[in-house]
This record gives sequence, structure tokens and C-alpha cells, in this order.
Amino acid sequence: MKKRLSIVSLVLASMLTISACSTAPASSTASNSADSASTKPVVITFDQFSGSGDNEKYLQKMIDAYKKKHPNVTIRMQSYGYNDYFTQLTTKVAGGQAADVFELNYENFVSYAKKGALMPLNDIIKSQGIDTSIYNQTALKSFNTDGKQYGVPDSFSTALLIYNKDLFDKAKIAYPTDDWKWEDAMNAAKKIRALGKDIYGYYHPLSYNEFYKVSKQNGGSLISADGKSFTMDTPTNVEALQYMVDMQNKSNVMPTPTQLERVSNADWDLFKSGRLGMIVTGCWAFPDFARDCKFKWDVTVEPGHKQKATHFFSNGYVINKNSKVADEAAKFIAFISSNKEATQIRLDAGWELPPVNDKSIIAQYTAKTPPANRQAVFKSLDYSVAPPVISQYAELQDIVGKHLNAAAAGTVTPAQALKDMQAECQNMIHLSK
Repeated sequence: MKKRLSIVSLVLASMLTISACSTAPASSTASNSADSASTKPVVITFDQFSGSGDNEKYLQKMIDAYKKKHPNVTIRMQSYGYNDYFTQLTTKVAGGQAADVFELNYENFVSYAKKGALMPLNDIIKSQGIDTSIYNQTALKSFNTDGKQYGVPDSFSTALLIYNKDLFDKAKIAYPTDDWKWEDAMNAAKKIRALGKDIYGYYHPLSYNEFYKVSKQNGGSLISADGKSFTMDTPTNVEALQYMVDMQNKSNVMPTPTQLERVSNADWDLFKSGRLGMIVTGCWAFPDFARDCKFKWDVTVEPGHKQKATHFFSNGYVINKNSKVADEAAKFIAFISSNKEATQIRLDAGWELPPVNDKSIIAQYTAKTPPANRQAVFKSLDYSVAPPVISQYAELQDIVGKHLNAAAAGTVTPAQALKDMQAECQNMIHLSK
């Protein structure tokens, strides 16, 4: 979840009709109880990305726990790195070879649902007695479109302002609070930047998701409320983009790409080295920072401007429309995403947030330190916004990112970048009427 992506959506759009002609799904005869076991051998293929690398061993523990309750089930898991996952998935779906269960992030699941690749789960959830009330409802609704539930969340997370308390102390600045606005953050960032040549005050990524959020903080938008037109080149958005670009090119509280490469490998590394006062990133950073930061740090709700706006992210598990083991697959994804034993494994691993309302799980999460103010993760949900999820999401993301990069590089003004962005989106992206 921590990186944004680009998928070959045109390939998906043109080839999904091939998979739509393959064999129709056949439901198994599983019991109505999600925890009851059948004796009939079942094989479930499972592709995923968030449990790759270090997290794969924790996901395997969840799978092993499920198999203990369902010894007749074999899970064949295939893990991919995030950067490769959607290329692989696009090819598999287009060729009718997708796994029974696969993982999607909320930004992209609509593309697959709209093109007929996913099985609606409403009837299966009812027939298998799966209790969806135990999920965080914001995360659950992220995988619902046109009134149909196409997946269950396996994790969710929010973005926050994470800050180095030692640098704040050295600069003699009060720590950030939930009430901070852009001006407060910039004033603190400038004082921290003054502490040394290779010390920076603020890192706020200039990307599609971040610009969407900052636009919202300034009262703007990228797409009209009715979803019929683009609203990118407004004065409000010009002000928001100018604010982001000036962090790097005017006040230089945020390093340029050249400066970042000179002092560190990446934004997280810069923070962990103790040379960055504040960074906007997700709560998925907590385990890394807790392990590697040799200084005191904490978190708070991200500063707003005209209003508060924070990011919400979620990954989820969906079922291939053509799966022949859909009933068993539904029980499997319900277990590894919401069962108490599975969520405890995720919690102990520090692997994002289990997507459940279980008070005991939430209490354990908020009690962990650092950071001390983990309650900010949940408070951020009060201001959460999500970028428009459309069928051409990946293309929209790429177009916006290209013009943001031009503004950041100084080859065009923010006003011109947004004007160019608006024109290209109008020409290339179809919005539903």
C-alpha cells in the first residue's frame, strides 16, 4: 500500500472480454457456517502483494490457522512485489488465468469490477453466514460499488504528520497539534531547516494522491461533485500546487531530488537519519521507524488549511468471477481478514491495521509505543478523503503525476501545469455521465 502504481489498463479493457467467455462459476456445497469444515478436497489459488517480503511469513501463519480448521483445503499462494503485481494480474485476468482469490487496493478494484472480472459477494456472504458487521465499515465500503460488495478489506491505514521531537526541541518549537494549519507547519519547517545545511523541515510527496488531498485541504477538487467534469485548473488548485512546489523550490524546507539523493536514499531514510523534522506518510511506517529511529518521535493529524483532509487507504481480497470454489474462497478471505486469530497475527507483526471493529484489537494497537499518539490514526478517519475511483484510474494518475513533476521541476508554472493537466484529462479520460 505504501507505493502508488501504474497498470496496463488499456490491455485490461481490451482483453477482459476474453475471460468473460470462459467457464461460468460453479458454487461449492459448503455449509452455511463460515467456520464449518467439509471433507471434500478443495484447492484455492491465491495471488497477493501486501504479504510479500517480510510480511509473507505472517500471512502464511494466517493461512496455516485456516487450514487447521479446514484440513480439506489447500491454499496455493503466489506472492508478488507491488511494482510487478498489477502487470502480472492484468495478464492473468485478460487470459482467463486469474487466481480464485486475489488482492486489490481500493483505487483499482473498480476497474476490475466494472469490466466483469470480479464475483459479486452479496449472495455468498448471506449463504455462508459471513458477518460483515465486524469490519471497519469505511474499509468494507471501499470494496462496494453500484450496491454490490465485491471484496472484503484485509487492512486499512491513514496518512499522518510524523515528526522528530528532538529536532523540534533543538529548534525550540512546540510540538505539532491536531489544530495545526499549513502556516504552522511551514513556520516550524523553516526553523528546523535553519538548523543545518543537510537538515530539512518537511517532506510532503508531490504525487497524485497527495495533490488531491492538499486540494481538498484548500477547498478544491479535481473532479466536479457530480463526477461529470474535471476541475483541475481552478485558482484554488493553483494555490494548493504553488504551496507544494514552494516547499521544495522556494523555502527549500523539502529537499529537491538532487539534494535527497546526496544526503539519503529516500524520504523515509532521511527521516530515520534524524535530519528531517516532519514527514507526511502512512501509519504503515510505524514498525520501520520504531526499529530504526534513534530519536524521539510522534504523530498527529495532518495540518489542514481551509479545512482538514486526510488520506485513507485499504487493500482487500476479491474472488475471481470464474472461480469454481467461490463458497470456500469466501470463507477463506473472511477468516484471514477478520478472524480473531488472524487479526492478532497481523497486529503482533505491526502490519498495518486489521480492518475490524474488535475493541480488544484496537486497544492493543493504540497501547503500542512508539508513537505515543496512535489515537491520531483513528482521529484522522474523521477527515478522510479518497481520490476519485474511476475505471481509468491508472491513466488519470499517470497524467496528473506527469504534470505535477513538470511543475516541481520548474519547467512550467503551477498554473500552466494545471491547465495542461486539465486539457489532457479532458482529451484522454472518460468520466461517467
